[in-house]
Amino acid sequence: MSDKVTYGGQAVIEGVMMRGRDNVAIAVRKPDNEIIVEERPVNSITKKLPFLKLPFLRGTVSLFESLIIGIQALTFSASQAAADEEEQLSPWEMTLTIGVAVILGILLFIVTPTSAARLLYSLESVVLINFLEGLLRIGIFLVYVLAISRMKDIQRVFQYHGAEHKVISTFEANEKLTVANARKYSQLHPRCGTSFLLIVMVIMVFVFSFLGKQDLVMRIASRIALLPVVAGISFEILKLSGKYCNSPLMKVLITPGLWLQKLTTREPDDSQLEVAIASLKSVLAKEEVSSEELSPEELQEALQ
Repeated sequence: MSDKVTYGGQAVIEGVMMRGRDNVAIAVRKPDNEIIVEERPVNSITKKLPFLKLPFLRGTVSLFESLIIGIQALTFSASQAAADEEEQLSPWEMTLTIGVAVILGILLFIVTPTSAARLLYSLESVVLINFLEGLLRIGIFLVYVLAISRMKDIQRVFQYHGAEHKVISTFEANEKLTVANARKYSQLHPRCGTSFLLIVMVIMVFVFSFLGKQDLVMRIASRIALLPVVAGISFEILKLSGKYCNSPLMKVLITPGLWLQKLTTREPDDSQLEVAIASLKSVLAKEEVSSEELSPEELQEALQ
């Protein structure tokens, strides 16, 4: 059950959040060009309830904990990246914004394709109806990603997303964390959250395909209720894709996720790589020899 520690993160507003086993660091470039780093412990529920580390359970736990940590990181970055206090969102405004985003997400990716599938009830095969619903959901997801990828402000966040991937790849290659080293790596990464979302959409197709005919309320409720199951399965597939990403079969399977990342990442500039490096260095320094990717000597070399 003691998995090797993997480091990952998330792009935030003018910065990058990096997460290790026990700590999180959020590095943000302030308007005056200073890089500020906020360090926080990860108080995972799995420390109190170890059975939640079991395969398929850990995926659901990881999803909800990542959402909470990600929201906290976005809130912090928004407050630091604002040019003045008038531009900063209050905690209440941020909570309202996130709440509206969650509701819109449910409406767009659950309610809309599920409601549209009822128009196909003239078809005899329930499996086919649910399968077509899943394909419609994937189509909506791809159109959504394509649409937001064209927004100017989002493109800058996507640059930080690319910086996060490049710095993680530098660390995983046991190279010193410098801008020059990070620059040569790809902006794509097999363990990316974008790939995870695509896996979730595909798994939804197969899981929901075997549900029977239901009225609209039950169709929506059953799909929301099964999201933890879908997340658990998708998480295990994502871990396998990261572990065996060099095998010929896995390279084929992860290719669609990497293609999708070309929409959600952009080539970062050196200043953005500096922010991502600052974030990862902070996590590594905090955890020190608890990192299982590098020996203590290699870790010190990477941090210099």
